[in-house]
Amino acid sequence: MITKTVKAINYFAKATVLLALLAMNSGAGFAQSAAPDPAMVEKGKELFTNNCAACHAVTDEIVVGPGLKGIDARRDEAWLIKWIKNNVAVIESGDAYAVALYNKYNKAAMNIFPSFKDDDIRSILAYVKDTEIKAAVVVAPVGGGGGGGQASGGESSGLFNYIVMGMLALMSLVLLALLSMVNTLSKTVGGAGNLATDNLPSFGERFKTGIEALSGNPAFKSAAWLFFLLVVGKATIDGSYAIGIHQGYAPTQPIEFSHKLHAGEYKINCNYCHTGVYKGKGANIPAANICMNCHNAIKKESPEIQKIYKAIETDQPIEWVRVHNLPDLAYFNHAQHTNVGGIQCQQCHGEVEKMEVIQQRSSLTMGWCIDCHRKTNVNAKDNAYYDKLVELHKAEGGKELKVANIGGLECSKCHY
Repeated sequence: MITKTVKAINYFAKATVLLALLAMNSGAGFAQSAAPDPAMVEKGKELFTNNCAACHAVTDEIVVGPGLKGIDARRDEAWLIKWIKNNVAVIESGDAYAVALYNKYNKAAMNIFPSFKDDDIRSILAYVKDTEIKAAVVVAPVGGGGGGGQASGGESSGLFNYIVMGMLALMSLVLLALLSMVNTLSKTVGGAGNLATDNLPSFGERFKTGIEALSGNPAFKSAAWLFFLLVVGKATIDGSYAIGIHQGYAPTQPIEFSHKLHAGEYKINCNYCHTGVYKGKGANIPAANICMNCHNAIKKESPEIQKIYKAIETDQPIEWVRVHNLPDLAYFNHAQHTNVGGIQCQQCHGEVEKMEVIQQRSSLTMGWCIDCHRKTNVNAKDNAYYDKLVELHKAEGGKELKVANIGGLECSKCHY
């Protein structure tokens, strides 16, 4: 009887170890699903920008159609593939969800994409999911000069996975130690067939003895401390890299101004309000007088517009909260990029014309700028200033003249 009990405990310990290993594998699988394949995400971003961005946002913002945040929770992948390829057919099939969605958005038919492969659609969904994961981790902004805001990143998710995997590894070590003890006990009992049942230690006592033995093991304690230090070190490094990065920062402004309405629906050029965007170092914050060019007659009764009137009457400037703020040690010239370089505002600021509340979409880190300089071609067409540089560059075997080729990576260009 005693031998059978010991064997049962032995089998139970082995099964527990197996379950722990399976949990580790599932944890790794979770980490992979939580962080989609970067290549697939990049492909999905390109497809989304070229085919979907005009009508949908990857957030919960409604553009023409619904926002795509959480789309994988609302519908399964098979349904989404059929819907994107030919939503008309899904509606005509009588699908209740499809019909309700069609009616909700004023029966505006979505484009069909029969040329999309299943993997193309999966990559778009991966891009949406990746954006959602990155936006889910919110940290308080550093500095900013007032107003609420947020920044997002994906480092904490990865750290959480490491912690979970580490805990499962420690569980495996404990269970292996217990398994060894049970095996030893089994051998002891097997050699003493007349051992009384009352003399056999209980499972709780054996477990306590095993834990005490394991905690007193120098190798185990060293491994545990090493794991703890690695986790703390990684968290510290991740936190250090996030200092000063305000990606996702969207402060509350003193006046509710909609870029989506003004720049999107009414097509007002950025230069009309930000007068220095094409000719100055800074783009400039619009003065109240610029607002009055229209609002001296339009929506005068609006409470938000009344705030502009009050600012003018009291001769007090509107205290707009700055969103994009580079450190003083970095030099950036708007005119050099927008006028000479021909860079569109959206390349750095995101699709401002679709933002109800303005936010910082790019990280604006030094690495982000350098990466852009390495990839961006110099706008040398019909510009005699660059003719000689282009000629020399081609003579040396170069193909396209990048910003990096004309000193775009020199420290003194931005730090002087």
